[in-house]
Amino acid sequence: MPDPGDLIQIFGPLFEHWALYVGDGYVVHLSPLEDSGWLSSSRLTSGSAGWAVVKKQRLCDVVRGDRYRVNNKDDRRRSPRPVGEILAEAEAEVGKKLWYSLLFQNCEHFVTKLRYGRRVSHQVRDAVTSVALTLLIFVSPYLFLAAAAARVSYVLQRES
Repeated sequence: MPDPGDLIQIFGPLFEHWALYVGDGYVVHLSPLEDSGWLSSSRLTSGSAGWAVVKKQRLCDVVRGDRYRVNNKDDRRRSPRPVGEILAEAEAEVGKKLWYSLLFQNCEHFVTKLRYGRRVSHQVRDAVTSVALTLLIFVSPYLFLAAAAARVSYVLQRES
């Protein structure tokens, strides 16, 4: 069972959703505006950007049968803020309309800011790292060949 102030990681089909447990079976999380048209699901699971609202809902209603776990992932690197401060700030955010961006202000950024005082999104960092490694693995051989061909061409031109 989560403790107040714990981060809840919810495993969705494409992305993870994150919430902050505030006690008595409730979480605070960033959720899309139902009328914004940028996402019809009740979870933020796309690369879209748009307006979102901070909601306080029952954990079971947010999870809706998906697998979830407590994941206070950065506790080894960062000290969590005092639980009272985390909960007070979370409650103060409820109902606020915020801009959502998968890369810069997603649900993971939102809850890590509450717990640690700093926005962090490992899923964004991991996705960017994966794309960079893929490009490095698949594009770099072609860049190497192009550089080698240019060098050979340069040497041949100098010799003629």
